[in-house]
Amino acid sequence: MAKTAFAVATHPDDIEFMMAGTLILLKKAGYDIHYMNVANGSCGSAILSRAEAIRVRAAEARAAADSINARFHASLVPDINVLYEKSTLAKLAAVMRKVNPQILLVPSPNDYMEDHMNTCRLAVTAAFCMDMQNFPTQPPTKAVRPDCTIYHALPYGLHDGLRRRVWAGQYVDIGTVQKQKQDMLSHHKSQKEWLDHSQGLNSYLVTMNKMDRVVGRMSKRFRYAEGWRRHSHLGFSSIEHDPVAEALKRKHVIDQEYESGLLANSQGASGEQ
Repeated sequence: MAKTAFAVATHPDDIEFMMAGTLILLKKAGYDIHYMNVANGSCGSAILSRAEAIRVRAAEARAAADSINARFHASLVPDINVLYEKSTLAKLAAVMRKVNPQILLVPSPNDYMEDHMNTCRLAVTAAFCMDMQNFPTQPPTKAVRPDCTIYHALPYGLHDGLRRRVWAGQYVDIGTVQKQKQDMLSHHKSQKEWLDHSQGLNSYLVTMNKMDRVVGRMSKRFRYAEGWRRHSHLGFSSIEHDPVAEALKRKHVIDQEYESGLLANSQGASGEQ
C-alpha cells in the first residue's frame, strides 16, 4: 500500500514555487501525492474580474496538479480570507482526515504575508485534530489515527517578514525534476501578468529558478534545492522520524549545524549537558 504525501499551500502557484520539486520526487519514490491551495486566487489579477480570476486560477492549479498525477483538492476561501478560525479549520480538517498523510508539506510559520502564515497554522492544527473524534469537521468525517510528519517550506523570498534570512534544516536535490517544476509553474499563465504587476518579477520562471539556485547554495551540495524544517512529532506521530530523508536518500541532506543548534537550544532550556 502506497504512503501519502499532502502539499497544502495558500494560493495557486505557491506549491509550484516552494514545494513542487520535493512533491514530484516523493511521487517517484512511490508516494501517492495530494495538492491543495487553501485560497482560491481571487485577488491575484489586475485584469480579470474576481469571478474570472477564481475560475481561471482553479483551472490552472488543476492542470498543474494533473501534470504530476497529484490528486487535486478544491480551495476553501477567497484571498485575504485565510483566517485562523473555526469554519475554515473544520473544512480543512475534514480533507486532512480523508487524505491521512504520512508526509505533510506546509508553508513557513514566518512569511511575508498573513495568508501564508495562517495556512501554516490551519494545516498544522488540522493534522493535530485528525484523531480527535470530538472535534467536528465540515462535512462530518471519521477520525483517523495519524502517523504524520510535518515539514515547513522556506518562505517565499527566503526571508521572513522582518527581512531575516530563513535557513533550512534539510535540503532536497530537485535538479533532476527542475524541468517538471518549471512546467508545473508554467500552467499558471495568469500569474505572469499579476507577479509582473504586483512584484516586478519580469519572469516568474526565472524568479523560481534563481530562488532554487540560492537554496542549492545554502545546501552546500546541490545545484537546485528546496529547503525544509521538520515540525515536532508530538501529537502527530508516536516517534520522531524523517520519512522524506528515508524516501529520497541521496537526493536529501541534513544540515548538521542546524540540527546541532536545535540540540544546543534544548539543552540550554532543560539544563541538561
